[in-house]
Amino acid sequence: MTMPYAADPRVDAYIDGLPGWQQAICHQVRDLVHAADPEVTETIKRTRRPYFVLDGNICALLAAKDHVNVFLYDGGIVPDPERIITAGHDNKTARTVAVRQGETINAAALTAMFRQIIANNRAGGWRKLKAES
Repeated sequence: MTMPYAADPRVDAYIDGLPGWQQAICHQVRDLVHAADPEVTETIKRTRRPYFVLDGNICALLAAKDHVNVFLYDGGIVPDPERIITAGHDNKTARTVAVRQGETINAAALTAMFRQIIANNRAGGWRKLKAES
């Protein structure tokens, strides 16, 4: 059961332009990030990429030919105990969870990461937290 949220029509347009299997992945990620905190908002950045924000970037979506990338804006500091991160392990700003057709999203792990990113954003952002540690 998903909570209602304010959908940005530009994000709707991005998702609606994708093949059905990618739409399903994007809708699920969108629902999960909004369910992580009711104050999450969505927008378009970098011309057409959907971003989900709350006191800073949480994640972005980018559909590729054979998968959907969920970019997690965490500076590499959010724990990944279930090892859902698929790329960007050494990236200084964002890591990626790639979801391919037919794969199941680990909703619990992804939601936990969204919640930690939101908490970090509220605490000043991952750059501040990294500098303090």
